[in-house]
Amino acid sequence: MANQKNTSGNAAAKALGSIKGLIVFLLLLSGVINILALTGAFYMLQIYDRALVSGSIPTLVAISFLAIGLYLFQGVFDVIRTQILIRVGARLDRRLAPVAHQLVVDMPRLGYSTSEALERGRDVDTLRGFFGSQGPIALFDLPWMPIFLAFVYFLHPMLGALTIGGAFTLATLAIAAELRTRSWSSSTVSATIERNAIADSNARNAEVLKAMGFASRAVARFSAANDRHLELQTRTSDISGTYSAISRVLRMLLQSSILGLAAYLTIRGELSAGAIIAATIASARAMAPIDLAIGNAKNMESARTSWRRLRNTVEVLENQPKPMWLPGPKYNLKVEGMTVAAPATGRVLLSDITFEAAAGQAVGFIGPSGGGKTTLARALTGIWPPLRGSVRLDSAELTQWSDDDRGAHIGYMPQDVALLDATVEENIARLAETPDPEAIVAAARAANVHEMLVRLPDGYRTYLGPMGTSISGGQRQRLGLARALYKSPFLVVLDEPNAHLDPEGEAALTAAIEGVKKRGGIVVLIAHRPSALQACDLIGVIQAGKLTAFGPREQILNPKPVSVASATKPSVASERHSTETPVESHMLDEGRKAKKGG
Repeated sequence: MANQKNTSGNAAAKALGSIKGLIVFLLLLSGVINILALTGAFYMLQIYDRALVSGSIPTLVAISFLAIGLYLFQGVFDVIRTQILIRVGARLDRRLAPVAHQLVVDMPRLGYSTSEALERGRDVDTLRGFFGSQGPIALFDLPWMPIFLAFVYFLHPMLGALTIGGAFTLATLAIAAELRTRSWSSSTVSATIERNAIADSNARNAEVLKAMGFASRAVARFSAANDRHLELQTRTSDISGTYSAISRVLRMLLQSSILGLAAYLTIRGELSAGAIIAATIASARAMAPIDLAIGNAKNMESARTSWRRLRNTVEVLENQPKPMWLPGPKYNLKVEGMTVAAPATGRVLLSDITFEAAAGQAVGFIGPSGGGKTTLARALTGIWPPLRGSVRLDSAELTQWSDDDRGAHIGYMPQDVALLDATVEENIARLAETPDPEAIVAAARAANVHEMLVRLPDGYRTYLGPMGTSISGGQRQRLGLARALYKSPFLVVLDEPNAHLDPEGEAALTAAIEGVKKRGGIVVLIAHRPSALQACDLIGVIQAGKLTAFGPREQILNPKPVSVASATKPSVASERHSTETPVESHMLDEGRKAKKGG
């Protein structure tokens, strides 16, 4: 199973490869359509050179009925081609959209902005829209241009030479348009991402902008980014529009030239009257795909760029092997020489962290802000991969489980609890397809939030709205705790879980931690307030990205004074404890203040 590819990667590869047969079919169908497009030229040729010369009405009727039938066939085939292209776009969207959205989930945790993550979803939209436009039709018609060139050449070599020269000129123009458009494409995409990132940031901080009165400056910042985006978009559109206009003028000039040359050849007796109209129609049809390609140069370049990015995404996903199934962890958590860097900047935030916790223990981590505590929580849950070292559950690294399997064994409550735009039930059950009602209620009771939830308008089926803003911060935090406890995961990581809790909520938190310990799980608790550490067996102190102390709670929070004898030859443990006195004093002061306030 280690050699099996990622499921989403296989689905994407299948989406990219499965349309090859359809492309061949569409190319052949386009050939039939283009052959049928000669109907008008042949009809005019027969009308002027046979029906009018003979004066036969039956001949005229027969030719007309034949032309009508061929036109109908052409129309039916054209509709079929258009509908197939639309469905090809829908098929790509259906298969690639989940892959693109997987990146929306993964990219932000690896340091990319939300706008950059959403760009893959826009790539899928661009591809789907392109298949529904005239761009693919131009590409499928281009290979069949020689049919019309050969027809015109058959009427007269001079007409054929003029048509081929015009086609070469327009093709050169089309290539120039594509190259000029491509040169601005990457800059335009970067400007779009920058503008969307600012818009996303302003939307997420709307309350702060409004409350503190700098919304106008935020809008001005967006406006500047939007101006840069519009400038690049305008330049790209100018290039496409200019080349398209030149193409149309040259095409009309070519048609008139062919008409004039055909008339000259007719006067000299080298061409029939019907051939004049036939040559004009066939040459116009030969130039149409080039003109259409130039007009759609911008869309073609956007689709090409999107295709390339999605293809690269698929290749990356395919290179990720699917881990073999492992039994759930039951015994311990080991962190061995772990170093973690911020994905966005590469700056090391944690260095050489080593500790161990056994089943049934709770570990608390304290330390000043910015020391690396939240980074530790992200590394323990697999959000940020370690630069060096490892995080192991029962001696197996986190990467040896698939995301879904690992997630079943881990409960995580971040500092800022963001609930999904879904119901209470769906949030606690982590969007399970078949949520377990008993497990949902058990998790809610463990977080002491059941009574609150059943009092909501629709109970557990209450819709929370975007980001769960319909409930208070404390309620969101306790609901986030219930989600972390759903189905009794082995490792529960809580980052500042009591930040918005009242005394009742803190008591529930302590009880929840004791409950995880009692059933043989492990709790890792990040805290500033000492009241959250009551249920912890082990305490670690993190300062400046280093684990400067680790041991039993009483030993770390209440270090024994160093004796004179030991001061002359301090032990490693006493050195570590003495260096942590300021942090410990801060924690104890916080505890005394909280106790006095209570």
